[in-house]
Amino acid sequence: MSQANTLFGKRRRAGVRVVVTGQVGVDKKAFLEEVVRKAEQRGKQVTLCNVGDMMYKEAPDVVPGRILDLPRSRLNTLRRAVFKDILNIADRVDNVIVNTHATFRWKHGLFEAFDFDHMTAFDADLYVTLVDNVDAVHERLAREHDIAHTLKDIMVWREEEILATEILSHAIGGYGRYYVLARGVQSSTAESLARLMFEPQRKKIYPSFPMSHVMDMPDVLAEIDAFREALAEHFICFDPGDLDEKRMLFEAAEATKRSESKITLEVNGRHVDFNVLDVIAVAPDIDSQIYARDFKLIDQSDMIVSYVPELAGGIPGLSSGVERELQHAFEGTKEVYVIWRPKKEPSPFITETATKVFGSVDELFQHFQTKGYIGDYQLNLLRASAPRERGRFG
Repeated sequence: MSQANTLFGKRRRAGVRVVVTGQVGVDKKAFLEEVVRKAEQRGKQVTLCNVGDMMYKEAPDVVPGRILDLPRSRLNTLRRAVFKDILNIADRVDNVIVNTHATFRWKHGLFEAFDFDHMTAFDADLYVTLVDNVDAVHERLAREHDIAHTLKDIMVWREEEILATEILSHAIGGYGRYYVLARGVQSSTAESLARLMFEPQRKKIYPSFPMSHVMDMPDVLAEIDAFREALAEHFICFDPGDLDEKRMLFEAAEATKRSESKITLEVNGRHVDFNVLDVIAVAPDIDSQIYARDFKLIDQSDMIVSYVPELAGGIPGLSSGVERELQHAFEGTKEVYVIWRPKKEPSPFITETATKVFGSVDELFQHFQTKGYIGDYQLNLLRASAPRERGRFG
């Protein structure tokens, strides 16, 4: 029996089966092809089944991009035929990723994009919803699809995918096997999914750090990025910084002060214009989804590690968001670690909710070594980079 087989609690088969959902415009296919490459680097062969592509192949008479215009009866028949093929494939190979949607919102209204009996038969080890920034999804939709949409639509579709996939996983008995992954840097997030599939014994970490009020502090941002990279190198990280939509709100607010009606952002390597009023209109949605999603990322982690930098004048870079995250993790009985960089002592509101407080990333990794979370090799890797990071890790 394989290690992954044992850790996932499966007794009837080897290998790993994964269902990945996500709204249109996330470009899951390219992302999952990167996951397949990451698996190959581990000596693992993964078969990627793209449900949409397989449905078009099954129905060559359907014009590309128009499959959702089919009558629901034929659409359902096509999907069922394709998933029967996937079940046959899954019986012949060890590792399978199914790239699909959980829901569609089209001219038929909102409807499911899966069949419960087939999903039950597939019995995935992992259920994942891939999400991305609303501006990134908008850019891809405008460039690659003929789909009328608003920023509000994108945010609603994202919530629908998350909720429907989580309900699906729970209904099939997948408690503890559902994850939300923010796309962020594709290679890094793809590595996280590969680790979830083949190295589930790795600890899962939620990196916590100030974001909004240090946006214009490059030295502090570099310090925080070094902390994030150190964790991502050795653990499965659910990084809230991989989904940064507050940038849009900040830019829209600045444009409003200048009495400007649009902002231009660099998105997916292109410059894209956004109407300021459209951005401001979804500000409550962005804030509420950040609140809910970050707590979900904490809940699916084993621990939280919070980095508190020292700002000018010795002020601790501690935001209300970081404090709330620490409290949520503590109440969820997670391991709570704090890296406290200021010379000023932390308050009891930090120390009383923390499992342990450290003065540097190096101290944290030494503790992880004693806990058996990393070995000597990983600790030596960190220390090998310490000279160029002395101000941050020393």
